[in-house]
Amino acid sequence: MNTGSDELGEAAMTDGGADDGAGDGAENERALGSRAPQFIKARRALHVSWQVGVFVVGLAVVAAGVVMLPLPGPGWLVIFGGMAIWATEFVWAQLVLRWTKRKVTEAAQRALDPKVRRRNIVLTTVGFVIVAVLVGVYLWRFGLVMPWNTEE
Repeated sequence: MNTGSDELGEAAMTDGGADDGAGDGAENERALGSRAPQFIKARRALHVSWQVGVFVVGLAVVAAGVVMLPLPGPGWLVIFGGMAIWATEFVWAQLVLRWTKRKVTEAAQRALDPKVRRRNIVLTTVGFVIVAVLVGVYLWRFGLVMPWNTEE
């Protein structure tokens, strides 16, 4: 697996994007590749061992996040944490994280659009009205009796 860090001083760069005026040009100019210390990169066996260690730790964190998806816990947050661990060493993980950050930023900008906000407010209000009507009908029909206080 090529991580873009086989030779010292060599790093892949991403395409432009610094001139889009988004203010994140410094992030787009960040070099891809291994972020291991130089003394580790200088020795091939040590660097491969480092990569294996980073992969195993990242895999454990991602696996914990996958387990947390159906169970209580911040599953997606932990999965992205594992991806960030992998991104310290592997170019493919760095590219996945950059793509994810770009998509999240686009979704946040779309959510702040006035038309979308107005629609979301209307839908939320309608949802609250429906829930209030259902609670009112339930209380009218059955009254306010706690389940543990019912008499059989």
